[in-house]
Parts: sequence; C-alpha cells; structure tokens
Amino acid sequence: MYGLIGQMLAAPGKREELIGILRENEGGMPGCLSYVIARDTENADAIWVSEVWDSAASHQASLELESVKAAIAKARPIIAGFGQRFETEPVGGIGL
Repeated sequence: MYGLIGQMLAAPGKREELIGILRENEGGMPGCLSYVIARDTENADAIWVSEVWDSAASHQASLELESVKAAIAKARPIIAGFGQRFETEPVGGIGL
C-alpha cells in the first residue's frame, strides 16, 4: 500500500471553499482505499488530506483522471501553498 498525508493552505478565508472542491471528487478513484479531508485545528486556512492507495501507481494514475484534473484546475486559484507532506507505507487499519 501507499500512503500520503499532506497539508494544503487555502487563500485567506477560502478554506471551506477549498474543502468543498476537494469533496466533489471523493469517489471514483480506482485503487483509493481511504481519502480523508480534515480542517487544521491551529491554522484557519489549512487543511490536511490523508490518502491510502493500493499502490503508488494507482495514486499516480488518479492524477490523470479528468475529474481529478478538473478539481485541481478549479482549486488552483484558491490554493495559497502547501505545508508538510509525508509519504507512508500503510500496514493496516480499520477499513483497509
């Protein structure tokens, strides 16, 4: 399995809009075992996205899906930047 945990920074006051865009694309990603979007409790403009995939290749392939490309294009104007990013190797858990 392949895991990715990353922080996204929304333009000031745009966090909820960014969350909404990301939530539009929650389903339909082959190989995605878990996709969690969470508000950062310390930074009002930050969110965390935690993903678990059956493989790194499935994650990479998801970036070529038209729905994902459209979400990225829609979100790009309100993304102020990216914070920390961690790649992981999930070994188990509920729902995996």
